[in-house]
Amino acid sequence: MIYHIPWLHTPVRTVLAIWHQLTKSEIPELAKGSVLMRERRRVEETIHAMKQAGAGSLQVISDFDMTLTRFSHDGKRVPTTHNILENRLLMNEDSTKKMRDLLNTYYPIEIDASRSIEEKLPLMVEWWTKVHELLIQQRIRKDMLAQAVKVSGTMLRDDCRLLFDRLAEQQVPLLIFSAGVGDVLEEVIQQNHVFHSNVHIISNYMDFDHTGVLQAFKGQLIHTYNKREGAVHAAGLRALQGRPNVLLLGDSLGDLTMADGVSQPHNILTIGFLNDQVEERKESYVNAFDIVLVKDETMDIPNAILSHITSSRKKQ
Repeated sequence: MIYHIPWLHTPVRTVLAIWHQLTKSEIPELAKGSVLMRERRRVEETIHAMKQAGAGSLQVISDFDMTLTRFSHDGKRVPTTHNILENRLLMNEDSTKKMRDLLNTYYPIEIDASRSIEEKLPLMVEWWTKVHELLIQQRIRKDMLAQAVKVSGTMLRDDCRLLFDRLAEQQVPLLIFSAGVGDVLEEVIQQNHVFHSNVHIISNYMDFDHTGVLQAFKGQLIHTYNKREGAVHAAGLRALQGRPNVLLLGDSLGDLTMADGVSQPHNILTIGFLNDQVEERKESYVNAFDIVLVKDETMDIPNAILSHITSSRKKQ
């Protein structure tokens, strides 16, 4: 019996084109020009493993400022939770100027690729401590926070609401670690109508006196490079138990420690938003994150991956 082998006389170029078509990603969004990957095959294998395990094995861990929120809009920086407090409703002009001076001093250090994390640690503590002291001195009123958020111009990334809603529908926990101000963060989420029951937040929370005036900050200080401690604390949350697969979103190398508290992790896929100083930081981000999104103000990639993971598996 003679078998016909259809590919035998097919030009090599055509065979390669067919093979590429057969093996191309099931997530076309990964072909976006803003996407960088060091090991694409490993990324796709991880996503496939997560899909096989299903939504019941998944949790999402994310930073907030400049990760869930936009970095810029129409050429202007979008305010972070700390920036939102720089409002005449809450702070006088002198303190606002001091806050911005601190940002101009310490932010370049935070993102300086030539400095080690160990070198940055004490400087980050110094920065956050000074900011919190300034805020306490202003005797900020709790009842003014909602209005400050409303007029701030802060924005979630495009289609971030879709991410929140899909996670809620699939009952996938969303754990938000933030070095910002938790009270402000919660208000941003509330005003965007996405504070679902699956959302858990670990951040710097204000401590108000009986008259509703800020008198201190609660608990341990959380800054960009000590989220590992918060991750270990979060490990005790019952909602996260039995969910060994993690989709992690961040905009800083310090965010990579947010999954350190996950018990017996099976698969961790990290997505890093590279918002500025791209050329200086690109190499370190590509070496650290599985997927790097360069100046991408959308949630296209996380949404596409989440949709793929949580979609029903086809019957064999």
